[in-house]
Amino acid sequence: MNILPNYINGEWQTSTATEHLEVINPATTEVLAKVPLSPATEVDRAAESAAIAFISWRRTPATQRVQYLFLLKFLLEEHLEDIAQTITLECGKTLAESRGEMRRAIENVEVACSIPMMMQGTNSEDIAQGIDEMMIRQPLGVCAAICPFNFPGMIAFWFLPYAIACGNTYIVKPSEKVPLTMQKIFKLLEQTGLPKGVVNLVNGTKVTVDAILEHPQIKAISFVGSTPVAKYIYSWGAVNGKRIQAQGGAKNPIIVLPDADMVTTTRIAADSAFGCAGQRCLAASIAITVGEAKQEFTKAIAESAVNRVVGNGLDDNVEMGTVINSQSKARIENLIEKGVESGANLLVDGRNPQISGYGQGYFIRPTILQDVNPLSEVANTEIFGPVLSLMHVNNLDEAISLINKSQFGNMACLFTSSGAAARKFRYEAEAGNIGINIGVAAPMAFFPFSGWKQSFFGDLHGQANHAVEFFTQTKVVVERWKDEWSRKF
Repeated sequence: MNILPNYINGEWQTSTATEHLEVINPATTEVLAKVPLSPATEVDRAAESAAIAFISWRRTPATQRVQYLFLLKFLLEEHLEDIAQTITLECGKTLAESRGEMRRAIENVEVACSIPMMMQGTNSEDIAQGIDEMMIRQPLGVCAAICPFNFPGMIAFWFLPYAIACGNTYIVKPSEKVPLTMQKIFKLLEQTGLPKGVVNLVNGTKVTVDAILEHPQIKAISFVGSTPVAKYIYSWGAVNGKRIQAQGGAKNPIIVLPDADMVTTTRIAADSAFGCAGQRCLAASIAITVGEAKQEFTKAIAESAVNRVVGNGLDDNVEMGTVINSQSKARIENLIEKGVESGANLLVDGRNPQISGYGQGYFIRPTILQDVNPLSEVANTEIFGPVLSLMHVNNLDEAISLINKSQFGNMACLFTSSGAAARKFRYEAEAGNIGINIGVAAPMAFFPFSGWKQSFFGDLHGQANHAVEFFTQTKVVVERWKDEWSRKF
């Protein structure tokens, strides 16, 4: 069985780990590889290598640093199909979703190529007689990403290209559930000719994460995952004096007004709720119908859920793949049962489906719970599966109030043909990513990702100008030169 190596100081290295986890194809339950649970000593080795590389990398002009990213962009495009196949094999999503994921990764590389402009500081001459002042940006040092399973190719690219373009060196800890994708990406990073130690890959679980949080040479950490772990990363990292951006969980609502185009709304809402089997931080998990929208939307979304084609993501006709593993499947099914016990009507039951040829896979069909109590556990827990909860209110004010009571604030969307309603919603809804007639309000790479309340811990998000600010520190210089000094030259 193939045991995956780490990538440290420009070399593929066999881990000294004594424990390993199996990497499983969730559609077939085939064991694909084994991933090492790297000890703290290997994080130390990666951090030391990155710290040494930082000395010269930070002095490399930004215009030269981005040349490696230009090459990486072309390598990613050349190998996109192969990487997408790997994402589907180990993550379970459809091949179309995997291709889209890598497109978003490439977009972030493209934006990071503009670092020479994005890192520009400011200056002001003669703030007082003969005195000039300027602000410049400098890199932090060694930085790291702790990545989730649901987007094994994309999430690291919210951070890595910006970090190294700004002059930092980097360590990636991929999810132990889906480490194969990052193996292939690091082979492409190796082909770019990046100096040794600039990028490093260390596999592992909590021991590895804690070593990253505690290592004195690691200055900043980016994380995406559940809210409990995000809180842990944020608090423990802060104790150790690190910059932290920690994206947490979500319970994303969509509101459907009576004047919405119901055909388009249903299609978009279904794609949002059931795409990637509901395993994304911007998946719609609650649909709130307003007034007369209830009957038509409820009927249409139920039909869409029943008719969605579920199976192995590598099959061309499949519209939804698997959840990640047996533990996740059991957890989702348990939450569905709790929803029923709390009084919800199980409008569409997707539990224990029969998928021809894949009897052992971790499949759940789209599930819809109707008349969900806003105070119930299922209404306030991130299910992270293909489960949509339906609620109903009388007007937009009630819907916004319901949204704003949530502990989460990752995304909220409104479907309407009213400009006035849209303006009211985007102004009043307490969420970091807002969609108007959009089901997945995912920011383009040249906008920062967002997230409020228990969905994000930190000040600066991933992507775009937020990433540049996160991966640099500002230095203000005030200087005076006497006229006679300048005349000597």
